[in-house]
Amino acid sequence: MALNFRRGSRDEPEINLIPFIDVLLVILIFLMLTTTYSRYTQMQVRLPTADAERAKEKPKQLVVTVAADGRYAVDAVALPGRTVDALQLALVEAAKGGPDTMVVISADAMSPHQSVITVMEAARRAGLPQITFATQSAATAGARP
Repeated sequence: MALNFRRGSRDEPEINLIPFIDVLLVILIFLMLTTTYSRYTQMQVRLPTADAERAKEKPKQLVVTVAADGRYAVDAVALPGRTVDALQLALVEAAKGGPDTMVVISADAMSPHQSVITVMEAARRAGLPQITFATQSAATAGARP
């Protein structure tokens, strides 16, 4: 019994790129179909028109002004104190018990954050949950000196 210890010639392994290209083409076709398909599935909607009258009654608004140094004014009446309690009393007096009154916070851009939070806390304590903020457009802000 003779053992054959011959060294055979080793060929370099080949990388077959055809299956790889096939998979890439399938992915490419899938992406092309889905992107064009999504364009055609958008619904074209024409919204109905209505001639609604403007609301005859606007909700009452309380404008709370916060100055840059943290002073407060409720409906253009300056408050002597800067505490939550003083602001709460002023809001209760100005709202006259109307819980549907909206509080508009008109704070200076440089006013302390704590001053705005104080207004929000006073409004909550006064039973006025509707709060909004007054802002100005960028064009108006640029015209300011």
